[in-house]
Amino acid sequence: MKIDNLEMKAKDALVKCFQDIPFLDILNVDVELNLEDIRSDIRIALQIQEQDRYFIVELKNNGEPRYARQAVNQILRYLRESRCDYGIFIAPYISSRAAAICQEENVGYIDLAGNCYISFKNIYIHKEGMPNPFTRKRYLRSLFSPKAERILRVLLTSGPREWKVEEVALEADVSLGQVSNVKKLLADQEWIDAKAVGFSLSDPFSLLEEWSQNYKYRRNKILSYYSMLGVAEFEYKLREICQRENIRYGLTGFSGSSRYAPAVRYQRAMAYVQAEIDELIETLEIKPVDSGANVMLLKPYDDGVFYGTQEKEGFMVVSPIQTYLDLCSYRGRGEEAAEILLDKVIRKLW
Repeated sequence: MKIDNLEMKAKDALVKCFQDIPFLDILNVDVELNLEDIRSDIRIALQIQEQDRYFIVELKNNGEPRYARQAVNQILRYLRESRCDYGIFIAPYISSRAAAICQEENVGYIDLAGNCYISFKNIYIHKEGMPNPFTRKRYLRSLFSPKAERILRVLLTSGPREWKVEEVALEADVSLGQVSNVKKLLADQEWIDAKAVGFSLSDPFSLLEEWSQNYKYRRNKILSYYSMLGVAEFEYKLREICQRENIRYGLTGFSGSSRYAPAVRYQRAMAYVQAEIDELIETLEIKPVDSGANVMLLKPYDDGVFYGTQEKEGFMVVSPIQTYLDLCSYRGRGEEAAEILLDKVIRKLW
């Protein structure tokens, strides 16, 4: 959004926020003022119960946590060095984590979606839950593209450690530019800490939660089959054939979680396989079905799904991170198994 347009909409949002308070009058709304050597984006003058009060406003085109913290720090400096009474951060959309940063410092916020928080003297306004009307598609495409996800797997699987951009690029098999782009997106969310020579994840579980909500399980080619064998017998047969034919595979979903943190009984085997499925199903003696499947084979949308694959009980199992993402795609018992995996395995990495 252009800054002129943002300023105009911010003024409208300020007026809308305060206009219905019976003991308050809006005296004026000034844009781009210099107050005692401080440049303010907006200052709004109010008369509250016959007392003049001045609120200072900082505008940002981005309402993610890093920008919110910058705005809050600027507002706090304004309040120390000027005669203004209260500060407000305004952006097109302010995320819940950015809102929490404002509230922690007793700074108000308003976004153009209608969310707001004002707490000054006997004024208290709090509206939340309004969805983001501004598209995040570019952000999501950048952070959750297949190549970017390779980087996320490396960072989340490694546990607490410091990385250089070059190390991540090598480990994830992506370009330096790709790592730099993802690093910036993570910094905007305050999910990384910058170090002297590198960076490290500071909030891995918020990152994993965001990823799970945007993970596109259906990007894999998903094939459903029926086997006359029981689930456990089929898993042994799959392992035997993949080892014999030198086929890359990895159990996932319930088949994977049962090797990391057994807790949920399951009736469907699930595995990634990197092979010609038509040839494999003949050897496995399984039949394609539209319903009643007890076998699900996934042709991965990207080789990154195999990153961090481990041997468990003689089986190759994709990483706890990948298993967690796949489980989250199944409502009910899948989500239950995912939470158990998160608590018993993934949290212990950190």
